[in-house]
Amino acid sequence: MKLHSSLIAASLLVGTAPVFACATCGCSLSSDAATGYSAEPGWRASLQFDDIDQKQLRSGTGTVSPSTVAAINNAGGDQEVERDTVNRYFTFGLTYSPNADWGVRLLVPYVDRDHSTYGSSSNPLTPDDLSSAKINGLGDVRVIGTWQGLLEGKNLGFQFGLKLPTGRFGGPNADDDGVVGRNPTPFRSGPLSQQASPDNLVDTSLQPGTGTTDVIIGAFFHHAISENFDAFASAQYQAAVAERLHQDGADFRPGNTTFVSFGARYEADPTLIPQVQVNISHKSADTGALADNPDSAGTVIYLSPGATWSPMPRTQLFAFAQLPVHYNLIGYQLAPRWTASAGVSVGF
Repeated sequence: MKLHSSLIAASLLVGTAPVFACATCGCSLSSDAATGYSAEPGWRASLQFDDIDQKQLRSGTGTVSPSTVAAINNAGGDQEVERDTVNRYFTFGLTYSPNADWGVRLLVPYVDRDHSTYGSSSNPLTPDDLSSAKINGLGDVRVIGTWQGLLEGKNLGFQFGLKLPTGRFGGPNADDDGVVGRNPTPFRSGPLSQQASPDNLVDTSLQPGTGTTDVIIGAFFHHAISENFDAFASAQYQAAVAERLHQDGADFRPGNTTFVSFGARYEADPTLIPQVQVNISHKSADTGALADNPDSAGTVIYLSPGATWSPMPRTQLFAFAQLPVHYNLIGYQLAPRWTASAGVSVGF
């Protein structure tokens, strides 16, 4: 089963990196490389689940303790001390290819997120300082077109797409103390939940959507390197081009994100295909009055082993783990020790 895939990579997730507490630590798995989509015309439906448990507080290339960050506030600072963010994403995909050269995909994500933070508490940190929130709902929908007609083998492709502001988003308007956006989520327990609206709202970057329209461009290439091995490489760039919170004191724009993936598939048995990927993501800082500017940029590299099983024609199931091998994060961000992804893809 040779790869005839497009780079949807991390675009299968909700708002991608910008919606994570650790903005550069989300899933960057290339799911198309995992399933090896064919260039056959017709329809294809997919469902993917991603679990990202961010419980490790990091800065730069190392880990830090919550008490170390809280000490900044003892000295008069205003640094948030996050405890954890558990992300669960369910993404439905529907692809239509009128022929072997062209295809368009709709990606509809659902976010289920638990978040807890000590806020700007100082040492000693206590359970009474902890505030928590449950954030769920429709995320930001993507529409991505693919063209792979340049080479006869259909193994080189290009993409252009949009991320739309369909998820709930928003935060406080600093000028008039009002709430801007569309139904942003408040904290449900702890000191922050007891503050008057809009000061009780969860950070803008943690809402189900970003409130921005983003442009997505990408490219991919794959090639057989031996009888049983197929290698691939892909790249994608995403940047916000319009925002719905563009008001005085209430603007937010997620940082631009670049994803690069490469790896190889072992295809001696076409029904069970082991694979290993290297996934690299780099994100610039969020901007705007509602952005957590110091704590939203960085680079992460994952080693991602997994396998794909094809129990019947045009049907693939896959499961992967992402293991971080390098972090370089700006500020103080929550990061996962590992992430897990599983999915199914069916052609009809």
